[in-house]
Amino acid sequence: MDTFPVITSVLSPEHLTSWVAAQYGFRNATCRLLKTNMNDSYLITAEEGRFVLRVYNQKHRTFKQVSEEVRLLLLLKEQGVAVSYPVANRDGRFILEVQAPEGVRLLVLFSFAEGDKIRYLSPEMSRSIGVLMGQLHAATAAVKTTRIRYSAEVLAGWAYTQVRQHFGNCKAELSFMKACEAMLQKAFSNPALRTGIVHLDIWYDNMSIHTDGTVTLFDFDNCGTGLLVLDLGYYCMQLYQIESDKTIYEKKKQHFIEGYCSVMPVSDEELKLIPLAGLAVWIYYLGVQTERYDSFGNRFLSANYIKMFLGRAQDWLVHNKVVVESGTTVASSE
Repeated sequence: MDTFPVITSVLSPEHLTSWVAAQYGFRNATCRLLKTNMNDSYLITAEEGRFVLRVYNQKHRTFKQVSEEVRLLLLLKEQGVAVSYPVANRDGRFILEVQAPEGVRLLVLFSFAEGDKIRYLSPEMSRSIGVLMGQLHAATAAVKTTRIRYSAEVLAGWAYTQVRQHFGNCKAELSFMKACEAMLQKAFSNPALRTGIVHLDIWYDNMSIHTDGTVTLFDFDNCGTGLLVLDLGYYCMQLYQIESDKTIYEKKKQHFIEGYCSVMPVSDEELKLIPLAGLAVWIYYLGVQTERYDSFGNRFLSANYIKMFLGRAQDWLVHNKVVVESGTTVASSE
């Protein structure tokens, strides 16, 4: 009987155990599936330590894109920035390949980020995250990459196209997204805004905090170039969504900004743009989820979910006194 084609597969942890041990020379290795999503992640435990093996989705990343991610992380490691970094195999290669049912999949082994994921961050932790983000931006200030450039069109315009393909009946939500795109294009056109390497997904789920307070950042899968304020805005956006007490949120946000400014200066124009920068990345990830409809295609990814997700974006704008109106921003009254 012929093997039936698949959209994507999940590699067997049992078989990966022996494969990883052979590739990296690990002793008494074990392998456990951590999560499946945009990519699949496995926890590797051996006498040599703990590591995370990422198996890239077959259609998600090219070899060149992964190579750029690896190059960036090795540079950050050399600069002393606290990131999870790629680990070479016995032959000195960082990117390996396996033949999966859907085709060739790329694999990279990363150092393990010691510590815990902490959802409710203290003001002091937020400051440390600001420092780390500043160090990331400072270390890559002169670095060029061929990874994606995140413009307003790529962030909001692309997301609008993805959502419209699957949820064309969400007229009000699509109208809101289209207005946001026009607003962001205008706001992002300021030539005085700093640009450079951005992580684009800095929030508590992509960092580990050690008991000594050390923060280690990981998951650079969406790294690229763009306005540096995108990273600041998205972190603040996520912090806002998590913290129900908005007075406490504002305190944590201030500590975060102070931490960042201790490493890199932030202009008044960038500070004012934080709400829109957070909005841009928030909308972009709705597009990412919708693009992967075949993977996320269950009950949660529905018209109701689109309404809820964009409703949170609108709540964020209300908090920041920003109104989306015919593609322009208007400061609302107190």
